[in-house]
Amino acid sequence: MMSLFGGIIALILGIIFIILWWGLFLKGLMAILPALFILGGALATYLGIEELKDKAASKDFDDDTSNLKGEVESLKEEIKELKEEKKPAEEKEE
Repeated sequence: MMSLFGGIIALILGIIFIILWWGLFLKGLMAILPALFILGGALATYLGIEELKDKAASKDFDDDTSNLKGEVESLKEEIKELKEEKKPAEEKEE
């Protein structure tokens, strides 16, 4: 309950102070916005570069994966051929 009253009091004081000090509020806003844009732009640039690096790495990974899938398929075919070769040999022994 105390936090509710404290929140209402802070809200009312905030509205009063922003009305009384509107000019100072605008000056403070003008002072802080360029810094926020610079920091936000730097962060967005960094994240964009990291995304490009991730895409390049995943492309290499996909290429490796397709090569491995081809090898697995060829090994499966080879195993089938070996099994087929072994069957006639077993049939002859019987």
